[in-house]
Amino acid sequence: MQLRLWLLVSAQLAVLRGSSALLQTPASVTAQTNQTVMLSCEAKTSPTNSRIYWLRQCLAPSANSHYEFLAFWDLTKGTVYGKEVEQERLTVLRDSFRYTLGLQSVKPSDSGAYFCMTVGNPDLTFGKGTQLTVVDVLPTTPQPTKKTTRKKKVLRFPNLVTRKGLQRRARLRFLKQ
Repeated sequence: MQLRLWLLVSAQLAVLRGSSALLQTPASVTAQTNQTVMLSCEAKTSPTNSRIYWLRQCLAPSANSHYEFLAFWDLTKGTVYGKEVEQERLTVLRDSFRYTLGLQSVKPSDSGAYFCMTVGNPDLTFGKGTQLTVVDVLPTTPQPTKKTTRKKKVLRFPNLVTRKGLQRRARLRFLKQ
């Protein structure tokens, strides 16, 4: 409990400009409900205490916003989860200097800004964050409207010469009979 409280207070006091020491990707992602989302944090140097913490900022940055401690990855303990975190929906993986947070079966309440962080002495180092937006239906890209072209009507006038010629032939045949 004390670690969690310390992390939350420290995160509130830290400057959230992000650091080039932690490269967090993607910058933003929109996912549909029940999809799986993977967020990545690459440490450019070895973290001093071998722990990468994952936090979620629940509201837009303001005096009322707060951070929720999700989990951290430790070299000896593996993944350590925060209190009240649904462990079956959250995974933390490590591959060399890359740490990945996996969120399974996301829901709209999972929306927020996700940050990776290391704790140094005395500094906190944050990634630049990933804005996750979870929606029930993904927006579609509007397709350009195709202009329909009408077929031109061709007006046909009766060929008077041909009609007169037919009439004359018909009259001649009639007279011959």
